[in-house]
Amino acid sequence: MNKKYQRYIEYIVNDIELPYFINMKEMYGLSEKEYPLVLSKLYNQPVTIKSNRVYGTNGNEIYSENSNGFWIKKEYDTNGNKIYSENSNGFWIKKEYDTNGNKIYSENSNGFWYKQEYDTNGNAIYYEDSNGDIEDNRYE
Repeated sequence: MNKKYQRYIEYIVNDIELPYFINMKEMYGLSEKEYPLVLSKLYNQPVTIKSNRVYGTNGNEIYSENSNGFWIKKEYDTNGNKIYSENSNGFWIKKEYDTNGNKIYSENSNGFWYKQEYDTNGNAIYYEDSNGDIEDNRYE
């Protein structure tokens, strides 16, 4: 890749806005063969693209977009658990997991949240949410 072309790709990476596929084609005139160049730099990892879906090195879908420009971005922890998702309608959700892979916290853009605790056998022993619901079985 020559330096001028490399600078152009870097410019796109720093300038591009969502939705990525529509903008790579319409704003920057890129071919589908060039999409991985931009998206790999944007996501800081090699990517695979299948039908306007982008997959990261761990095989998880990290971005998708439909022909109308609706998009979804996703992030994962090192264990492959989805920890964040956001879409073009403004809805987002974030999650946290313990070392055993149990979901211990979830929160979304509507203001709803919940947290949970588990015993050593993976049984839910505590639950609390933003509606004020609490179930506490920690001391049974």
